[in-house]
Amino acid sequence: MASEIWTIGKILKWTEDYFTQKGIESPRLDAEVLLGHVLNKQRIYLYVHFDEPLQPEELAALRGMIKQRINHVPVAYILGEKEFMGLTFKVTADTLVPRPDTEILVQAAVDNLRKLGATAPKIADIGTGTGAVGLSVLHFVKDAQLATVDISPAARAVAEENAAALNLADRAQFFTGDLLAPLQGNSYTAILSNPPYIPDADIAGLAADVQLSEPHTALAGGADGLDFYRRLCADAPAMLIPGGFMAFEVGIKQAQDVAGLAQANPLIDRTEILKDYAGIDRVVVAWTKEA
Repeated sequence: MASEIWTIGKILKWTEDYFTQKGIESPRLDAEVLLGHVLNKQRIYLYVHFDEPLQPEELAALRGMIKQRINHVPVAYILGEKEFMGLTFKVTADTLVPRPDTEILVQAAVDNLRKLGATAPKIADIGTGTGAVGLSVLHFVKDAQLATVDISPAARAVAEENAAALNLADRAQFFTGDLLAPLQGNSYTAILSNPPYIPDADIAGLAADVQLSEPHTALAGGADGLDFYRRLCADAPAMLIPGGFMAFEVGIKQAQDVAGLAQANPLIDRTEILKDYAGIDRVVVAWTKEA
């Protein structure tokens, strides 16, 4: 790769073709994102400077990234970051990569908190990972207070780093523990979660990028994928203020079951199911009864 002159246009085409041969799902996009990161340029820059030659050190850096990508390391792990809700989050192998569908959960939380109009609402983000859900809500709801929980100390550390980088640390607390256990005795306006929801038997059939790289403890949700929803729907409503809500991201064909679990709790007044960008039922919101 380094023995001839490689321009931006040429290396993009070569990388795209190579990724295609190796079965990478979005070969052109990945090539552009990786090269843009190496050059510290926006993707549009690549199109305007197709004929610009790359320096040997740039080629070497890109070569290392290409090797990782064909081994199905997700682009976000290679770069160490992922954009979500217009914010940049550090990601590591200890956290799931934030996904666009999860923005539906964040938007639902922000919209409902604004409708409630509560002063300094307290929110909890359960199974926080990078902190993407809770910290994004904190960013858009300026007086909110956040408590996050993750069972992984390493994931908790990433969330804390992201809070500091986003200048949100003064309104956030971080706990290590099992679901709601560290928060007992507190009450919240909203409890949010994107818990593990892949049925155990389906893990082996996941895309290689996910199966080989992302932490299985953040994916596996029990035999039917609903284990964590059962626990959250049983315990979370008692920790919500009257008229507060819980909102969960759910897997494909799980929304009705999760809404049913929520509605079975006598403290829940009503539920709503929201669709993602592909029209798939993706978020369940459940409100507690008013006082």
